[in-house]
Amino acid sequence: MQTPSAIDVVHEFWRLMATNDFDAVGAVLAPEFVLEWPQSRERIRGAERFARMNAEYPAHGRWSFTINRIVGGVAEAVSDVSITDGVQSARAISFFEVSHGRIRRLVEYWPEPYDAPLSRAHLAERTE
Repeated sequence: MQTPSAIDVVHEFWRLMATNDFDAVGAVLAPEFVLEWPQSRERIRGAERFARMNAEYPAHGRWSFTINRIVGGVAEAVSDVSITDGVQSARAISFFEVSHGRIRRLVEYWPEPYDAPLSRAHLAERTE
């Protein structure tokens, strides 16, 4: 049996996240799994803490995930995903390290949207 690529594993990660059964996501997490959020300087170790963090996060409804893009190869992948609970919306840029079909390390950035400066209005188009 061939080991899945990092891209395949990341697709499965987001499919499992969309079930909102965060314990089920542990199926694609390695025993040594680590999540890092550089912006808030947090590190979460292990599938159990990862599931609990997601389950305890304040939500207004079920979380839904829209994959905008996934790129990568055999051992690494990056995803750009839009996330909403129907009230809150965010976009996550996630860097995955995968070994033997499981995610060992995930580094995520949750950028805050902001209005473009007026000084660039003559150079840029507005996007949605």
